[in-house]
Amino acid sequence: METKLYNKEGKEVGKVQVPESLFGLPWNADLVHQVVTTIQSNARTGSAHTKDRGEVRGGGKKPWKQKGTGRARHGSSRSPIWRGGGVAHGPRNEKDYTRKVNQKMRQKALLVALSRKFHDGEVFFVDSLEMAAPKTAEAKKVLAALSKNFAYLTKKKNAALFTIPTKHEATQKSFQNFSNVAMDEVRNLNPLTVLGSKYLIITNPAQSFEVLGKKQVVKTN
Repeated sequence: METKLYNKEGKEVGKVQVPESLFGLPWNADLVHQVVTTIQSNARTGSAHTKDRGEVRGGGKKPWKQKGTGRARHGSSRSPIWRGGGVAHGPRNEKDYTRKVNQKMRQKALLVALSRKFHDGEVFFVDSLEMAAPKTAEAKKVLAALSKNFAYLTKKKNAALFTIPTKHEATQKSFQNFSNVAMDEVRNLNPLTVLGSKYLIITNPAQSFEVLGKKQVVKTN
């Protein structure tokens, strides 16, 4: 497969051969859904918390004697059926939301997501975005130039995810002040981040393909 290669001025500078093993897989909605929901579940902190009847303050004394009052029996004013009492079956912060999928499923789900984005025309390749120094103004010029070809870069949210083959602090700092785009190393890609933005813009394709190639699922007999 072949597609266009751009520079950071937004000009087409050639063609790039895209590996079919990375960007030519058929769509598998069930696999992607399972992996994405697992990633989201593992990110939950479980901060919601309610107190049960043993944790709320007060209620040590029996409200009234057991018999002879004509009223229902109660042992504590902090029962869940009392106002100010504990909460029955409420959320607890000790609940563990973590789930597990095996590595091959994670890897294939990523490649399936990449293939779907590429098939939909939402993956673009830029030869390089490296900045000599952290300059938000320079990054803004790059986004303005690229938006001539990729119209959705002007979206207010989740416009694009830029990937770089290896960590480059100056480049990453240059783009970190924009709320509608994100930047990360290509090795950190997962189906959730790939599908979470309109565009996926991959820089330094040759090096990026080498990193992504390590995520290919090897078939074993």
